Amino acid sequence: MTQRSNIRIIKASDIDLQEKVVAIKRVAKVVKGGRRFSFSAIVVVGDGNGVVGYGLGKANEVVDAIAKGVDDAKKNLVKVPIDKHTVPHEAIGKYGGGLVLLKPAAPGTGVIAGGAMRAVLESAGIKDVLAKSKGSSNPHNVVKATFDALMKMRDAYTVAQMRGVSLSTVFNG
Repeated sequence: MTQRSNIRIIKASDIDLQEKVVAIKRVAKVVKGGRRFSFSAIVVVGDGNGVVGYGLGKANEVVDAIAKGVDDAKKNLVKVPIDKHTVPHEAIGKYGGGLVLLKPAAPGTGVIAGGAMRAVLESAGIKDVLAKSKGSSNPHNVVKATFDALMKMRDAYTVAQMRGVSLSTVFNG
């Protein structure tokens, strides 16, 4: 496990991961004899306890594309902070034309989020969150924007460590 600012990279072999397919697209390559079809799949994997990753797989068969996406997602795992089954604070994530807003929610609220965002948040183990996707609804950009927002999340302990003060000082100012 290495440390990059507040992003921790996890080894896939250490944990049990569930996979969710976000989107599958049939893409065509036009060749001399007509169209050649293949498939592209976006997959999100997570352990439901703060570890989550996404990947893209492309192949001639759907099953192979999903398998490649899972392998890619396992290479890009990160640990996100979760505070009482919700996000620690508000965050805005951007990627390309995708813009995502994440807000903490009271216990029992559930995951109020759209398709691609919902898959990422549920895989991360976030149970209560208010989320809004603005801008592009392209699943690639929404997933990456959601990851951007999750990367900006910092828990109180990390903030206290970065500032070099005690945890109570962070809350009491």
